[in-house]
Parts: sequence; C-alpha cells; structure tokens
Amino acid sequence: MADSTFAFFLGFAFLWIILGTGALILLLKADGQDVKIGKQGLLVALPIVIPFVLALIFGAMSL
Repeated sequence: MADSTFAFFLGFAFLWIILGTGALILLLKADGQDVKIGKQGLLVALPIVIPFVLALIFGAMSL
C-alpha cells in the first residue's frame, strides 16, 4: 500500500514538470520568441533536474 502512495506522488510530480515546461514554452511562443536551448540553458537546467531526479530515485529505493 505504501508503494501506491509513492507512485501517486511520482505521477503528480511528473505531471507538474510537464505542465510547467509546456507553460514556459507557450509563454515564450506568445511573445514570438524562438525556443532554443543552448549551452547556457543546459548549464542552468541540469543542476536543477539532476538533484530532483536523484531525490525521486532515493525516495523510491528507500521504500
């Protein structure tokens, strides 16, 4: 039963990530800007995404 709670949380986490990414892309497209991800974008995004993914993996392994 504890696994179903974590799966529920994980599903909502991924849903919020997808919704946030989609909202950002739509916001940039509304201004007529091109959506480009360069080296600086990866430099900013990777330190945010990697700890988040590691925390989810750690949470899944500790159950």
